[in-house]
Amino acid sequence: MKKAVFLNYVKVDYDNKLDFTKLNKTAEITLYKKSAPEEIYKNAEGSHILITKELPMGKEIIDKLPSTVELICEAGTGYNNIDIEAAKKRNITVCNIPAYSSKAVAQLTFTFILSLSSSLTTQQNMLKGNSYDNFTKHMTLNHNEVVGKTLGVIGAGKIAVEVIKAAVFFGMKVLVYSRTPKDFQEENVSFVSLKELLTDSDFVSIHCPLNEDTKHLIDREKLALMKPSAYLINTSRGAIIKEEDLVEALKNRVIAGAALDVLEQEPGTPDNPLFKLPNCILTPHIGWQCIETRQRLIDMLADNIQAFLEGKPTNQVN
Repeated sequence: MKKAVFLNYVKVDYDNKLDFTKLNKTAEITLYKKSAPEEIYKNAEGSHILITKELPMGKEIIDKLPSTVELICEAGTGYNNIDIEAAKKRNITVCNIPAYSSKAVAQLTFTFILSLSSSLTTQQNMLKGNSYDNFTKHMTLNHNEVVGKTLGVIGAGKIAVEVIKAAVFFGMKVLVYSRTPKDFQEENVSFVSLKELLTDSDFVSIHCPLNEDTKHLIDREKLALMKPSAYLINTSRGAIIKEEDLVEALKNRVIAGAALDVLEQEPGTPDNPLFKLPNCILTPHIGWQCIETRQRLIDMLADNIQAFLEGKPTNQVN
Protein backbone atom coordinates (compact mmCIF):
# COMPACT_ATOMS: atom_id res chain seq x y z
CA MET A 1 0.00 0.00 0.00
CA LYS A 2 1.28 3.46 -0.93
CA LYS A 3 2.19 5.85 1.88
CA ALA A 4 0.43 9.19 2.25
CA VAL A 5 0.63 12.08 4.69
CA PHE A 6 -1.93 14.74 5.48
CA LEU A 7 0.41 17.60 6.32
CA ASN A 8 -2.10 19.83 8.15
CA TYR A 9 -5.28 17.86 8.74
CA VAL A 10 -6.39 20.13 11.59
CA LYS A 11 -7.45 22.68 8.96
CA VAL A 12 -10.22 20.25 7.97
CA ASP A 13 -10.88 18.15 11.09
CA TYR A 14 -10.40 20.79 13.77
CA ASP A 15 -13.25 19.39 15.88
CA ASN A 16 -12.41 15.66 15.53
CA LYS A 17 -15.83 14.93 14.02
CA LEU A 18 -14.82 13.52 10.64
CA ASP A 19 -14.65 9.88 9.57
CA PHE A 20 -11.37 8.96 7.80
CA THR A 21 -12.38 5.33 7.12
CA LYS A 22 -12.67 5.69 3.35
CA LEU A 23 -9.42 7.65 3.11
CA ASN A 24 -7.54 5.07 5.20
CA LYS A 25 -8.58 2.32 2.78
CA THR A 26 -6.79 3.99 -0.14
CA ALA A 27 -3.32 4.37 1.36
CA GLU A 28 -1.31 4.12 4.57
CA ILE A 29 -2.15 7.56 5.94
CA THR A 30 -0.13 9.48 8.53
CA LEU A 31 -1.86 12.54 9.97
CA TYR A 32 -0.02 15.67 11.06
CA LYS A 33 -1.99 18.44 12.73
CA LYS A 34 0.33 21.07 11.33
CA SER A 35 3.52 21.23 9.30
CA ALA A 36 5.74 24.29 9.43
CA PRO A 37 7.68 24.94 6.18
CA GLU A 38 10.85 23.41 7.62
CA GLU A 39 8.90 20.32 8.80
CA ILE A 40 7.36 19.46 5.43
CA TYR A 41 10.43 17.59 4.13
CA LYS A 42 10.75 15.48 7.26
CA ASN A 43 7.02 14.72 7.44
CA ALA A 44 6.95 13.82 3.74
CA GLU A 45 9.93 11.43 3.95
CA GLY A 46 9.15 8.10 2.31
CA SER A 47 5.67 9.19 1.24
CA HIS A 48 4.17 8.91 -2.22
CA ILE A 49 1.17 11.16 -1.65
CA LEU A 50 0.94 14.52 0.11
CA ILE A 51 -2.40 15.96 1.19
CA THR A 52 -2.49 19.68 1.98
CA LYS A 53 -5.13 22.24 2.91
CA GLU A 54 -4.16 25.76 1.82
CA LEU A 55 -0.58 25.00 2.86
CA PRO A 56 1.98 27.14 0.98
CA MET A 57 3.87 24.82 -1.37
CA GLY A 58 6.13 27.12 -3.35
CA LYS A 59 8.93 26.20 -5.74
CA GLU A 60 11.56 26.14 -3.00
CA ILE A 61 9.60 23.56 -1.03
CA ILE A 62 8.54 21.44 -4.01
CA ASP A 63 12.10 21.32 -5.37
CA LYS A 64 13.28 19.76 -2.08
CA LEU A 65 10.50 17.20 -1.64
CA PRO A 66 11.59 13.55 -1.37
CA SER A 67 11.93 11.73 -4.69
CA THR A 68 9.17 9.36 -3.61
CA VAL A 69 6.44 12.01 -3.90
CA GLU A 70 4.16 11.35 -6.87
CA LEU A 71 0.97 13.19 -6.01
CA ILE A 72 -0.08 16.33 -4.15
CA CYS A 73 -3.77 16.45 -3.26
CA GLU A 74 -5.07 19.89 -2.36
CA ALA A 75 -7.95 19.39 0.07
CA GLY A 76 -10.05 22.12 -1.48
CA THR A 77 -10.94 23.89 -4.70
CA GLY A 78 -8.36 26.68 -4.79
CA TYR A 79 -4.77 25.63 -5.46
CA ASN A 80 -3.04 29.00 -5.80
CA ASN A 81 -0.93 27.95 -2.78
CA ILE A 82 0.87 25.32 -4.89
CA ASP A 83 3.52 26.11 -7.51
CA ILE A 84 2.01 24.08 -10.33
CA GLU A 85 4.95 24.55 -12.72
CA ALA A 86 7.47 23.42 -10.09
CA ALA A 87 5.38 20.30 -9.45
CA LYS A 88 5.13 19.60 -13.17
CA LYS A 89 8.91 19.80 -13.56
CA ARG A 90 9.26 17.26 -10.75
CA ASN A 91 6.67 15.04 -12.50
CA ILE A 92 4.40 15.38 -9.47
CA THR A 93 0.69 15.26 -10.25
CA VAL A 94 -1.46 17.88 -8.52
CA CYS A 95 -5.19 17.34 -7.92
CA ASN A 96 -7.82 19.46 -6.22
CA ILE A 97 -11.39 18.89 -5.01
CA PRO A 98 -13.80 20.95 -7.10
CA ALA A 99 -17.47 21.40 -6.27
CA TYR A 100 -17.38 19.75 -2.83
CA SER A 101 -18.56 22.96 -1.16
CA SER A 102 -20.65 24.56 -3.91
CA LYS A 103 -23.99 24.32 -2.13
CA ALA A 104 -22.54 25.30 1.26
CA VAL A 105 -20.83 28.43 -0.09
CA ALA A 106 -23.99 29.35 -2.03
CA GLN A 107 -25.94 28.92 1.21
CA LEU A 108 -23.64 31.36 3.02
CA THR A 109 -23.80 33.80 0.10
CA PHE A 110 -27.58 33.91 0.32
CA THR A 111 -27.44 34.15 4.10
CA PHE A 112 -25.44 37.34 3.53
CA ILE A 113 -27.88 38.66 0.91
CA LEU A 114 -30.91 38.08 3.13
CA SER A 115 -29.18 39.49 6.19
CA LEU A 116 -28.12 42.64 4.33
CA SER A 117 -31.55 43.17 2.79
CA SER A 118 -33.20 43.11 6.23
CA SER A 119 -30.41 44.86 8.21
CA LEU A 120 -30.43 41.78 10.44
CA THR A 121 -26.89 42.19 11.77
CA THR A 122 -27.39 45.89 12.40
CA GLN A 123 -30.57 45.16 14.37
CA GLN A 124 -28.79 42.60 16.53
CA ASN A 125 -25.98 45.06 17.18
CA MET A 126 -28.56 47.65 18.29
CA LEU A 127 -29.95 45.20 20.85
CA LYS A 128 -26.48 44.44 22.16
CA GLY A 129 -26.04 48.17 22.61
CA ASN A 130 -29.32 48.34 24.57
CA SER A 131 -31.13 50.18 21.78
CA TYR A 132 -34.72 49.00 21.38
CA ASP A 133 -35.82 51.71 18.94
CA ASN A 134 -36.87 49.21 16.30
CA PHE A 135 -39.24 47.66 18.84
CA THR A 136 -40.62 50.83 20.41
CA LYS A 137 -40.56 53.23 17.45
CA HIS A 138 -41.02 53.00 13.71
CA MET A 139 -38.49 50.87 11.82
CA THR A 140 -35.63 53.13 10.75
CA LEU A 141 -33.33 50.59 9.09
CA ASN A 142 -33.48 49.20 5.57
CA HIS A 143 -35.86 46.28 5.28
CA ASN A 144 -36.24 45.30 1.64
CA GLU A 145 -37.52 42.44 -0.47
CA VAL A 146 -34.97 40.76 -2.70
CA VAL A 147 -37.66 40.04 -5.31
CA GLY A 148 -36.99 42.25 -8.30
CA LYS A 149 -33.53 43.27 -7.12
CA THR A 150 -30.47 42.72 -9.32
CA LEU A 151 -27.69 40.36 -8.27
CA GLY A 152 -24.37 40.65 -10.05
CA VAL A 153 -22.33 37.44 -10.02
CA ILE A 154 -18.63 37.62 -10.88
CA GLY A 155 -17.66 34.16 -12.14
CA ALA A 156 -19.63 31.32 -13.69
CA GLY A 157 -18.26 28.20 -12.00
CA LYS A 158 -20.14 25.63 -9.94
CA ILE A 159 -20.61 27.85 -6.88
CA ALA A 160 -21.77 30.74 -9.05
CA VAL A 161 -24.31 28.46 -10.73
CA GLU A 162 -25.77 27.47 -7.34
CA VAL A 163 -26.01 31.14 -6.33
CA ILE A 164 -27.69 32.00 -9.63
CA LYS A 165 -30.26 29.22 -9.15
CA ALA A 166 -31.10 30.54 -5.69
CA ALA A 167 -31.37 34.11 -6.96
CA VAL A 168 -33.76 33.07 -9.73
CA PHE A 169 -35.85 31.17 -7.15
CA PHE A 170 -36.09 34.36 -5.08
CA GLY A 171 -37.24 36.33 -8.13
CA MET A 172 -34.05 38.31 -8.65
CA LYS A 173 -32.63 39.52 -11.93
CA VAL A 174 -29.09 38.15 -12.40
CA LEU A 175 -26.18 39.71 -14.26
CA VAL A 176 -23.11 37.53 -14.77
CA TYR A 177 -19.55 38.49 -15.69
CA SER A 178 -17.13 35.76 -16.72
CA ARG A 179 -14.25 35.28 -19.12
CA THR A 180 -15.96 32.06 -20.21
CA PRO A 181 -19.70 32.74 -20.64
CA LYS A 182 -22.02 29.76 -20.33
CA ASP A 183 -25.45 29.07 -21.74
CA PHE A 184 -27.94 29.56 -18.91
CA GLN A 185 -31.47 28.54 -19.78
CA GLU A 186 -32.92 30.46 -16.84
CA GLU A 187 -34.94 33.59 -17.47
CA ASN A 188 -33.62 36.86 -16.03
CA VAL A 189 -29.97 35.72 -16.34
CA SER A 190 -27.73 37.76 -18.65
CA PHE A 191 -24.00 37.87 -19.33
CA VAL A 192 -22.68 41.44 -19.29
CA SER A 193 -19.45 43.39 -18.98
CA LEU A 194 -17.96 43.92 -15.54
CA LYS A 195 -18.70 47.64 -15.78
CA GLU A 196 -22.38 47.01 -16.52
CA LEU A 197 -22.63 44.47 -13.72
CA LEU A 198 -21.13 46.83 -11.14
CA THR A 199 -23.20 49.78 -12.29
CA ASP A 200 -26.59 48.03 -12.34
CA SER A 201 -26.47 45.54 -9.44
CA ASP A 202 -28.02 45.91 -5.99
CA PHE A 203 -25.81 43.08 -4.71
CA VAL A 204 -22.44 42.03 -6.19
CA SER A 205 -21.19 38.55 -5.26
CA ILE A 206 -17.69 37.30 -6.11
CA HIS A 207 -17.25 33.67 -7.19
CA CYS A 208 -14.09 33.59 -9.32
CA PRO A 209 -10.67 32.05 -8.58
CA LEU A 210 -7.73 34.12 -7.42
CA ASN A 211 -5.03 34.47 -10.06
CA GLU A 212 -2.91 37.17 -11.71
CA ASP A 213 -5.92 38.48 -13.62
CA THR A 214 -8.29 38.65 -10.66
CA LYS A 215 -6.02 39.89 -7.86
CA HIS A 216 -7.41 43.28 -6.76
CA LEU A 217 -10.03 43.04 -9.49
CA ILE A 218 -12.31 45.09 -7.25
CA ASP A 219 -10.49 48.30 -6.39
CA ARG A 220 -11.33 51.95 -5.78
CA GLU A 221 -12.22 52.51 -9.43
CA LYS A 222 -14.57 49.51 -9.59
CA LEU A 223 -16.20 50.31 -6.23
CA ALA A 224 -16.96 53.81 -7.50
CA LEU A 225 -19.07 52.27 -10.28
CA MET A 226 -21.44 50.63 -7.79
CA LYS A 227 -24.67 52.17 -6.51
CA PRO A 228 -24.44 53.92 -3.12
CA SER A 229 -27.21 51.53 -2.03
CA ALA A 230 -25.39 48.39 -3.24
CA TYR A 231 -23.70 45.66 -1.22
CA LEU A 232 -20.52 43.71 -2.01
CA ILE A 233 -20.22 40.04 -1.03
CA ASN A 234 -17.07 37.92 -1.20
CA THR A 235 -17.02 34.20 -0.40
CA SER A 236 -14.19 33.42 -2.83
CA ARG A 237 -10.69 34.74 -2.05
CA GLY A 238 -9.83 37.84 -0.08
CA ALA A 239 -7.23 39.28 -2.44
CA ILE A 240 -9.75 39.63 -5.27
CA ILE A 241 -10.75 42.82 -3.45
CA LYS A 242 -8.17 45.50 -2.74
CA GLU A 243 -8.93 45.68 0.95
CA GLU A 244 -7.68 49.19 1.69
CA ASP A 245 -9.91 50.53 -1.09
CA LEU A 246 -12.91 48.68 0.29
CA VAL A 247 -12.29 50.13 3.77
CA GLU A 248 -12.24 53.61 2.26
CA ALA A 249 -15.43 52.94 0.28
CA LEU A 250 -17.28 51.64 3.35
CA LYS A 251 -16.16 54.53 5.55
CA ASN A 252 -17.24 57.08 2.94
CA ARG A 253 -20.47 55.22 2.10
CA VAL A 254 -19.47 54.85 -1.54
CA ILE A 255 -21.40 51.58 -1.18
CA ALA A 256 -23.93 50.66 1.49
CA GLY A 257 -22.02 47.72 2.94
CA ALA A 258 -20.16 44.48 2.49
CA ALA A 259 -20.27 40.89 3.71
CA LEU A 260 -16.98 38.99 3.60
CA ASP A 261 -16.13 35.39 4.38
CA VAL A 262 -12.54 35.93 3.22
CA LEU A 263 -9.81 38.49 3.84
CA GLU A 264 -6.52 39.37 2.17
CA GLN A 265 -4.67 38.17 5.24
CA GLU A 266 -6.01 35.06 6.94
CA PRO A 267 -6.58 34.47 9.72
CA GLY A 268 -7.89 37.98 10.25
CA THR A 269 -6.39 40.06 13.03
CA PRO A 270 -8.14 42.59 15.31
CA ASP A 271 -6.14 45.48 13.86
CA ASN A 272 -7.85 45.02 10.49
CA PRO A 273 -10.07 48.13 10.12
CA LEU A 274 -12.85 46.04 8.57
CA PHE A 275 -13.57 44.57 12.01
CA LYS A 276 -14.57 47.98 13.30
CA LEU A 277 -16.86 49.07 10.46
CA PRO A 278 -20.59 48.87 11.27
CA ASN A 279 -21.55 48.32 7.64
CA CYS A 280 -19.37 45.23 7.18
CA ILE A 281 -20.33 41.66 8.10
CA LEU A 282 -17.36 39.30 8.60
CA THR A 283 -17.14 35.54 9.01
CA PRO A 284 -13.88 33.54 9.35
CA HIS A 285 -13.83 31.69 6.00
CA ILE A 286 -16.61 29.31 7.04
CA GLY A 287 -18.32 28.85 3.67
CA TRP A 288 -16.82 25.40 3.21
CA GLN A 289 -16.85 24.38 6.88
CA CYS A 290 -20.28 22.74 7.31
CA ILE A 291 -19.64 19.30 8.80
CA GLU A 292 -21.38 17.59 5.87
CA THR A 293 -19.20 19.57 3.47
CA ARG A 294 -15.97 18.64 5.25
CA GLN A 295 -16.91 14.95 5.32
CA ARG A 296 -17.63 15.10 1.59
CA LEU A 297 -14.17 16.63 1.15
CA ILE A 298 -12.45 13.74 2.98
CA ASP A 299 -14.37 11.16 0.94
CA MET A 300 -13.55 12.94 -2.33
CA LEU A 301 -9.87 13.00 -1.35
CA ALA A 302 -10.07 9.22 -1.12
CA ASP A 303 -11.65 9.11 -4.60
CA ASN A 304 -8.84 11.29 -6.02
CA ILE A 305 -6.13 9.09 -4.52
CA GLN A 306 -7.82 5.88 -5.65
CA ALA A 307 -8.18 7.18 -9.21
CA PHE A 308 -4.50 8.17 -9.26
CA LEU A 309 -3.40 4.77 -7.98
CA GLU A 310 -5.46 3.14 -10.75
CA GLY A 311 -3.63 5.24 -13.34
CA LYS A 312 -6.64 7.43 -14.09
CA PRO A 313 -6.08 10.66 -12.15
CA THR A 314 -9.13 12.88 -11.77
CA ASN A 315 -9.37 16.61 -10.99
CA GLN A 316 -5.78 17.03 -12.16
CA VAL A 317 -4.73 20.69 -12.43
CA ASN A 318 -1.23 20.38 -13.96
